[in-house]
Amino acid sequence: MLAVRERGLRRGRLLFADGPAARAQPWSDWFRGRMPARLRPEWLCLVVAAAVSLLGASVLPLLVGAAGMPLLGRRLRAVAAARDALARTDAVISLCGSVAAELRAGKQPGEALLAAGRGSGALGAAEAAVLAAARFGGDVSEALRRAAREPGAAGLRGAAACWRVSVDGGAGLAAGLEGLEGALRAERDQRAGLRAELAGARSTVLVLALLPAGGLLLGSALGADPLWTLLHTPAGLCCLLAGGVLESAGFFWAGRIVRAGEDV
Repeated sequence: MLAVRERGLRRGRLLFADGPAARAQPWSDWFRGRMPARLRPEWLCLVVAAAVSLLGASVLPLLVGAAGMPLLGRRLRAVAAARDALARTDAVISLCGSVAAELRAGKQPGEALLAAGRGSGALGAAEAAVLAAARFGGDVSEALRRAAREPGAAGLRGAAACWRVSVDGGAGLAAGLEGLEGALRAERDQRAGLRAELAGARSTVLVLALLPAGGLLLGSALGADPLWTLLHTPAGLCCLLAGGVLESAGFFWAGRIVRAGEDV
C-alpha cells in the first residue's frame, strides 16, 4: 500500500510540475514550426504584387506575382543550398586539420577521426556510418567517399584517398591530411576572392533589373499615371509584355555570365 501511495504521489508531483509546460509546448512548437514555414520570403513577391494591383486597379500584377512565387522560392532555395555547401566546405577543411592534430598528439587514426568528426558538420548525413566504420574497424575510406557525394563535401574524397594510402602503403596519414587541408584552404580562398571580384557585377545586374521600377516612380512623380497606361491600354499592355520578356531575358543572361565566371 505504501509503495502504491508513493508511486501515486510521485506521479501527481510530476503531473502538476510538468503540466503547464506540457500544455504550452504545442503552442511553442506551432510558432516555431508552422509560422516560419508560412511566412517564407517568397510570399513577399505576392505582397508587392497585391500592392501594385491596388495602385493600378488591375488583377494582372497579382497574377504575375503569384506565378513568380515558385521561381523566387527556387532561387532562394538555391542560394541557401550554396550557403550550406560553403559552410560544409569549411567544416571539411577544419576536420582535416583536426584529425591531423589528433594524430600528431599520438592517437590512432580511428580514435582521431572519432574525436574530430563527431558533431563537426563535415560528414553530414553519413556521419554515423563514417564514425561506426572508424570505431569498429570498417572501411573508413569507402564511408568517406560516400560522404563526399553531398554538396560541399568534395574534399572528403581526398581524405578517403589519404586514408586508403595510409592503410595500404603505410604512408603518414597526418602529413597527407595536412597537405590536403592546405590545398582545400587555398582553393576556398581563391573562390572567395573570385566571388568578391564578381560582387560588383552582381550589383550591376540588380540595379539594371530595378531600373523599370525607377522609371515608373519617376513618371508618377511627374504627374503621369504609368500604371494605368500599362495595365489598361492596349499599347501599354504590349509594352508591358515586351518589357517583361526583355527584362527577364537580360536578367537571366547577366546572371548566367556571373555564374560562368564563378565556375572558372
